[in-house]
Amino acid sequence: MRDSYNRDIRYLRISVTDRCDLACRYCRDGSVPEGDCGRESGILSFDQIVEVVLAAVGLGFSKFRLTGGEPLMRRDLTTLVKMIRGIDGVEFIGLTTNGTQLARYARDLKSAGVDGVNVSLDTLDADEYRDITGGGDIQRVFAGLDAAREAGFTSIKVNMVVNLDTPAEQIARMDRFCRDNGFLLQRIREYRLSNRQDTDHDYERPLRCGDCNRLRLTSDGNLLSCLHSDREIPVNFDDIARSLITAIDAKPLRGGQRRHHDVSKIGG
Repeated sequence: MRDSYNRDIRYLRISVTDRCDLACRYCRDGSVPEGDCGRESGILSFDQIVEVVLAAVGLGFSKFRLTGGEPLMRRDLTTLVKMIRGIDGVEFIGLTTNGTQLARYARDLKSAGVDGVNVSLDTLDADEYRDITGGGDIQRVFAGLDAAREAGFTSIKVNMVVNLDTPAEQIARMDRFCRDNGFLLQRIREYRLSNRQDTDHDYERPLRCGDCNRLRLTSDGNLLSCLHSDREIPVNFDDIARSLITAIDAKPLRGGQRRHHDVSKIGG
């Protein structure tokens, strides 16, 4: 479907949980206290998520990405992947993860039908990683990346958040690491939900507002037309298609400001 500005909306990002096993400093952004990254409560069931995907496919959506929080903290996630994979019209299922549990699940995710994984990794330095993530172990992420490659994933992206203070050599080092290991580096300019800027596009993400082709489904069942907007459309399970159409029609020309910073439920 096309929105009011003729953008082809066919990509749905689905937050499957608001829980995370890390406490990254930029993700907090005022949303949750330090050390507390979400509680899995009041979230959609797998059957409800599949209902939304079915309705979205009926409207022309073809690309879906499972996010969180940390999606691998959702119990039996591979079951959900299989359910979505079985829907005619689903062309791509992606997963965005912090990578800490990927070594355990990579092979099962590939077998279940995940097409590509994006792994968050902002530095190759163990101490800096620990500081950024609130105590994370970078070796678990390296193990997860290796497991994804060994499982046969051909689309493995490393999501690196950068800002004006990030040394150029740090970005170059990450680029070499990715090229040497068959990964694709995706640089993400650090941003705040409360301050959308659409002027600097030296990085791969975030997209220009004019190129945005996505909706977001929060873990508790709301549709977001724009990451930088407070407007949420609750999914009406008596008419999911109408909820999706309402969300598409509500997409603004460009992002503005989000005052409610529930990052862990949004899924980035």
